[in-house]
Amino acid sequence: MSVEDGGMPGLGRPRQARWTLMLLLSTAMYGAHAPLLALCLVDGQVPFRPSSAVLLTELTKLLLCTFPFLVGWQAWPRGAPPWRQAVPFALSALLYGANNNLVIYLQRYMDPSTYQVLSNLKIGSTALFYCLCLRHRLSARQGLALLLLMAAGVCYAAGGLQNPGNLPSGPPPAAAASPMPLHITPLGLLLLVVYCLISGLSSVYTELLMKRQRLPLALQNLFLYTFGVLLNLGLHAGGGPGPGLLEGFSGWAALVVLSQALNGLLMSAVMKHGSSITRLFVVSCSLVVNAMLSAALLRLQLTAAFFLATLLIGLAVRLYYGSR
Repeated sequence: MSVEDGGMPGLGRPRQARWTLMLLLSTAMYGAHAPLLALCLVDGQVPFRPSSAVLLTELTKLLLCTFPFLVGWQAWPRGAPPWRQAVPFALSALLYGANNNLVIYLQRYMDPSTYQVLSNLKIGSTALFYCLCLRHRLSARQGLALLLLMAAGVCYAAGGLQNPGNLPSGPPPAAAASPMPLHITPLGLLLLVVYCLISGLSSVYTELLMKRQRLPLALQNLFLYTFGVLLNLGLHAGGGPGPGLLEGFSGWAALVVLSQALNGLLMSAVMKHGSSITRLFVVSCSLVVNAMLSAALLRLQLTAAFFLATLLIGLAVRLYYGSR
């Protein structure tokens, strides 16, 4: 398995085991995000500003990647600080910031189910930029694996989980059967395409940047999250009146911030030593974790679509990373 395929060639068993553990932890954190957010709800509403959570997450990432320099685990490069190498990370932060805000903005022009299904197109856009920018060719087998990954996301979004209380024994009332009608506007479709393109570009651009620079990962993270904090601080301040920075936060909300910060650092390691394609598989595999936690914590019911999605994900992993 090559680095381009998301593997770590030439590693001994201990390091390979650590790499596998890192991917498993990232998968678990991705999968736990939505259930943890659901546990934060108060009367069905998020009690804090979303921009506060994003800003605190970026700030936590910055503090965590600064810590190795403060305690001496990571040495600062000799000579003048390589600030010129920091500038390209401003574009990464801008792309990620645009993507995070587009997710919220898109909800105005389509229902959540339509968004969940169509957002799987970012798998294709990531693969496209991966081939164009990094000049890697995907085999027919790998291309089929990514198509299966997209199909798995669509299956899961289309009905992988269901509230048992909404399972009718007879013909349901029209309002209960469809609390929010499926819809998407032309502007919503255009914005969704932009969202998928930015998602793929941000992932591949960051991977390219991290691999081309001969800098420690901790220093690259320091650059990236410094810009991330500045950008999200501006977005939070310009968001108008609302709850304070920490207003409405609970223990569950703090856990959401911490888990997302740790996951961001793990994903930067994947970008540095693995690939954007590996990240796609981590995000897709996290659907299984998400469903299992939702069933256990929120008492949602797994459906046939979930098991089909799990099967498709397994086949995709086998096709992409299995022996040729």
